Amino acid sequence: MRIGLNSFLYASPFTTESTKLFAKFKKWGFDTVEIPVEDPSHIDPAKVKAAAEKAGLAIGSICACMGPGRDFRGSDADQKAAMDYCVALIDQAAAMGCPKLIGPVYSVVGKADAVEPAQQKIEWALVVKNLKVLAKHAEAKGVEICIEPLNRFETDFLNTADQGLKLVKAVGSKAVKLHLDTFHMNIEEKNQAAAIRKVGKLLGHFHACGSDRGTPGGDHIAWPEIVKALKAIGYKGDVVIESFTTDVKVIARAAAIWRKIEPKRDNIAVDGLKFLRKALK
Repeated sequence: MRIGLNSFLYASPFTTESTKLFAKFKKWGFDTVEIPVEDPSHIDPAKVKAAAEKAGLAIGSICACMGPGRDFRGSDADQKAAMDYCVALIDQAAAMGCPKLIGPVYSVVGKADAVEPAQQKIEWALVVKNLKVLAKHAEAKGVEICIEPLNRFETDFLNTADQGLKLVKAVGSKAVKLHLDTFHMNIEEKNQAAAIRKVGKLLGHFHACGSDRGTPGGDHIAWPEIVKALKAIGYKGDVVIESFTTDVKVIARAAAIWRKIEPKRDNIAVDGLKFLRKALK
């Protein structure tokens, strides 16, 4: 398992200029970087790829930022905007030799409300229909889509591993798997390790975050059990730290980070990496 870092800890938006962070990430000992691409125009894939290669860092994943207007269960315009955006990210991933598009690739983040059962069926069908189309493009480009359930405060559509499995199986593509995150699972799953074991071979990506969005290992999450579960299912993918601080204001606001969780954001990266190296062995 490679260990990576999501660049939201240091930059939003990530641009081609943000690649100056790569040398620091590599110096600390990270194997991969996860890049949230808020707008495809923000990066030049060729230059980002070259910068990663120069630093000796793999681009392990591109993170979809499903902001306002990007919604596979929304209006026709929102569905088109989401499709155009995700297709562009898949193309950029392929150009950079990045194997995965990850995140809540189904609906705008923050859309969380009570939805009547009849409307739920309509929205579910829309997401499945759109993901089937997107999956065909991903298959053609050799990129895997890893769908992430979020906690109840960030979406009403997909919260648990069980729901995620149902969606992945409904789409029915070899290019579509599940993406689990310990922060969200800490809220939604009764047993994180059991959820990982249930997902099994359909687990395509994994976020290791502290229960408070801080440093993995400095929290109450049952990390030994999680590591055992990952090894039990033969997980070989990336384990990525995706934590946020008040230093990047726009992300802090979006993720409801209102206080200093760690003394410095470097603590999350450096201490988190040290912990995960020891835990994963």
